[in-house]
Amino acid sequence: MAEQTPEEIMAWVRDRGLGELADKMGIEILELTPTSGIATMPAEGNRQPLGLVHGGAYVVLAETLGSMCATLAAGVGRHAVGIEINASHSKSAKGGIVTATAKAVSIGRTLTTHEIAVDDDKGNRLSTIRITNFLRDNRD
Repeated sequence: MAEQTPEEIMAWVRDRGLGELADKMGIEILELTPTSGIATMPAEGNRQPLGLVHGGAYVVLAETLGSMCATLAAGVGRHAVGIEINASHSKSAKGGIVTATAKAVSIGRTLTTHEIAVDDDKGNRLSTIRITNFLRDNRD
């Protein structure tokens, strides 16, 4: 998959889907490669009782994006499985759109690590998240 054009990759994302939780949260992938990606999520519908975006929502956004990048890195006939994630939340959003930007830290034969920065629509850093994925062969 890594050798496909951006248009082919985005068609693959649309056909595969992001999963039920990401769909419920309104997550959208805007750009995707094995080494980087951009995804968005609305604040509305993803807030906790105080009206702030739930920290777990940032983590779901980042895990969705990082795992999709890792799946591309895995290649045809393989897939990525998240094995570790950590997050440091530094600010809170109340409204608008939050944007996650992933960058690969390491891509190996069996493990990938991506760092994802989540920002509000004013460019303020909200959360910094790191995910490690295990790359494995598909099973029949």
